[in-house]
Amino acid sequence: ALRVLGWGDVCPPGDQITKIAEASSAEVYRITNKRGTSIIKAIRLASPIKALTKAQVASGLVDEEPHSEIDVSNELQISEWLADIPGFAVYKERYIVKGRTSSELLEAHQTVQKKMKREDPGRAQYYPSPSRYLDDTTFLVVELGDAGKSLENWELDNVDQLWDIFLLETIALARAEEVAMFEHRDLHEGNLCVKQARPPRQRDPEGEGFFGYSGLDITILDYGLSRAEDLTNDDAAPIVYDLERDLSLFTSTYNPQCKVYRQMRSFLLRADRNWMPPEAHNIPYAKGIDGPLSWDAYVPYTNVLWLAYTYEYLVEHFEGNKRELTKFKKETAELWKYLNPDAPKNVPAFGCAADVACFALESGWIREDQLLGASTTLLEREDSIIVSRSVEPVEETPRRSQRTR
Repeated sequence: ALRVLGWGDVCPPGDQITKIAEASSAEVYRITNKRGTSIIKAIRLASPIKALTKAQVASGLVDEEPHSEIDVSNELQISEWLADIPGFAVYKERYIVKGRTSSELLEAHQTVQKKMKREDPGRAQYYPSPSRYLDDTTFLVVELGDAGKSLENWELDNVDQLWDIFLLETIALARAEEVAMFEHRDLHEGNLCVKQARPPRQRDPEGEGFFGYSGLDITILDYGLSRAEDLTNDDAAPIVYDLERDLSLFTSTYNPQCKVYRQMRSFLLRADRNWMPPEAHNIPYAKGIDGPLSWDAYVPYTNVLWLAYTYEYLVEHFEGNKRELTKFKKETAELWKYLNPDAPKNVPAFGCAADVACFALESGWIREDQLLGASTTLLEREDSIIVSRSVEPVEETPRRSQRTR
């Protein structure tokens, strides 16, 4: 049985808690105390919460719906399949958190909400304020290793960072395709975390390769919309979130990543790069070239679409030397030719993340031992830093084997 904690156990007075992201299924916080640092994902389960006031309803405030136990267990199963792949979250523990908020959690939530409002006054608040939690409001909290900052909060000031972030994401997705026929399907800048794991190294301008100089590691978060399957069981059905349940994901134009959702759905329906506009995504389970649309299908081109999104994000948000950026774009011009979702129809496209990784290898940007993970650092599973304030004994979580990064 899972431990049942209160928010005062998760973030008691004296501990530091910072909200770092809002994923598709959870709010993501960083907690630091004398035992270390963890990332926690708080996933609200079906349980009571204080109703919205009339003023909140009038302002257009809407609540992220609670998540079913099936959806939550599916995401956790995917995370277990991917846990030994460098670039995916290091799992520590999970537990139930029940009850009213702590002042520390409320302050962390409000700090981010105020910042969002300043930067984007029209942005809606989807996750309920902790001030509305009741005695029976229940969350599944998943504790992960410290993944650093989300890409949207990371300052991109060195071109080596562009190379490493893009290539690390590519390699992680390529390995996940091989291990679990994995598609992320929601890999925007809020679900990609960046961490300074090692000091940066100076690259020899005359040397070969561009990989591994920034000292960065990345972590891919949030598998709530993902697709994967157990390749050790021939009879197992894939685990998949049915995106047809809410077509507003495809009709919305508010966030930049909405175009990628439409591109994914268009490709499932048409199997080409003629992207359907928002208003065309209005019929659930529409008939495509292979019959009624099903997100069960394995279409790893969706990973390519998200890699293209990351590439564009990195280039557009780079704040370093513009001459270095120009050199990066020139060096990767052929990559972008085959990565670009809006390339002319006669231009071939990468079919999966593994194709992109092979292109990087053949281009000399990365060595084969780096691609295969032979030159690595061993990472051990980390212990939970969350301690119940009660004296009840806690069963020790089994340790996982070492993994390589």
